[in-house]
Amino acid sequence: MQKILFATSEVYPLIKTGGLADVAASLPRALLKLGQDVKILLPAYASVLEKAKNVGIKEIAQLEIEGYSVSLRQTRLPGTKVIVLLVDIPEFFEREGNPYCGPDGNDWFDNHKRFYVFARVAELIALDQVGLNWQPTIVHCNDWQTGLIPALLSLHPNHPASVFTIHNLAYRGLFSYQAFAELNLPAVFWHHERLEFYGQMSFIKGGLAFADFITTVSPSYSKEIQRPEFGNGLDGLIRYRSDAVAGILNGIDTDEWNPGTDPHLTCNYNRRTLGNKTKNKLALQEELGLTVSSDIPLLGFVGRLVDQKGVDLILEQMNQLLTLDCQLVILGSGFPHYEKALKNIAEQYPQKVAVTLGYNETFAHRIEASSDIFLMPSIFEPCGLNQLYSLRYGTLPVVHAVGGLRDTVFEQTLESESGEANGFVFHGATAGELLAAIQRAISLFKQKDRWKQLQLNAMSKDFSWDASAKEYLAIYEQIVSA
Repeated sequence: MQKILFATSEVYPLIKTGGLADVAASLPRALLKLGQDVKILLPAYASVLEKAKNVGIKEIAQLEIEGYSVSLRQTRLPGTKVIVLLVDIPEFFEREGNPYCGPDGNDWFDNHKRFYVFARVAELIALDQVGLNWQPTIVHCNDWQTGLIPALLSLHPNHPASVFTIHNLAYRGLFSYQAFAELNLPAVFWHHERLEFYGQMSFIKGGLAFADFITTVSPSYSKEIQRPEFGNGLDGLIRYRSDAVAGILNGIDTDEWNPGTDPHLTCNYNRRTLGNKTKNKLALQEELGLTVSSDIPLLGFVGRLVDQKGVDLILEQMNQLLTLDCQLVILGSGFPHYEKALKNIAEQYPQKVAVTLGYNETFAHRIEASSDIFLMPSIFEPCGLNQLYSLRYGTLPVVHAVGGLRDTVFEQTLESESGEANGFVFHGATAGELLAAIQRAISLFKQKDRWKQLQLNAMSKDFSWDASAKEYLAIYEQIVSA
């Protein structure tokens, strides 16, 4: 049995800004089910403390780190038996805004200090210096916010083994040399093989340079980031460490995302009652003021309205899309110019396009269940979870062949077997290729028997965490015994 300290900056349902939160909730649960002793380490943001009250919180340690008073609290992940250790530093985490930026959308000025002290707490727990009488054999770190943990552990001869998971290499945790100096890190860390990155400090390099093993959230992404076009300036380091790099596909929470039991839906359904899926679509069309018809293909999009998600591609082909017999429903928030452009289109075409800005978990579930086709034209996509939700809900994805999208969505061609086909794939990041894939999807939608077969293919695939958790466990055992 491994003792695993799972360090993350967000975990659903306590705090969520993206897919990391879903992974941080699901993987520890799957590891617990495999008989492992796992604890999540999470910053005690004000909103987290509020949500955790219902489960119960107790203080388990008081620490003084770099002049900051730290209270270590313990709770459980709601609805599970997974223990969550909360790092409570009021001056760092008791503030409005999301975990990384303020209400104005700008990064917090002291993010380097916030996540450095968080890393120091992880370091002390890993060395069993907090009085918990519990020492992990594995410290599993996630994304740049936890990147300093493997670096700090490297300073100790008998430290636990560490795994660093890249959820998105585009976010590198970059700070100035001044910020590096403020943290009193060892001078040897300011080196291009350690934390220094073209004159700046990169938190994520701490994980890439010092962790015993590096994982990404899909097999294809682990290869892509070793190439300059996806490597964000770090491809050389990742190639250097390629013997200790593996891609493990994210799973999804199949209880949370189950069309047969989902409480957010108008009508539940499964593979045997697939006809009931249409009732969700008709209800959503009526609610959003779209033309109500089961025969009009409904396209869905749920995600951040940022460059990465291919919003430019959607907008560039919008005029042609609007001439097709289809509807589009969008849920998301992001760059103001994207929000404004999409809102304007929805106002001009209220019976064809509905746009909801922000994020709403219930509405996200309803879009997945109601749509016939799901758009994910991401320019790059480390794993992607929405295409997995879509497949489970019999909603066929249109995807750009990158990262986890390439690994999970397959289009039927003359060469491929029909049993694997479950969506539509385009290979060039252009509006023309996206439109052509949408047209192929709309054309097939009219062929009801073939469409239903693709839906059954999609819904029959197992995307639970069971297999992926076993792959992580195999890596833990490999590096602990090394």
